[in-house]
Amino acid sequence: MKQIDLDDLPPKLAQILAGLREGEALDLVQHGALLARLTVQASAPQEPGEILSELPPEERMNEVLSQFNAMIHDEF
Repeated sequence: MKQIDLDDLPPKLAQILAGLREGEALDLVQHGALLARLTVQASAPQEPGEILSELPPEERMNEVLSQFNAMIHDEF
């Protein structure tokens, strides 16, 4: 299993990945060829906005990245 820690990525890329919503897809392309397609699936029964709105901005971003990391582990 391969794993990418969002903390190791450039901030712009980490923000794009963390901002993907349920059902959205992200295509990974190199030299015009599609290498992979990542699709966001629901992983939690609660609406993330409800939980995240109560947290300070720093903790909110940490929680978003943590949830994304959990989704990646579930998928791969």
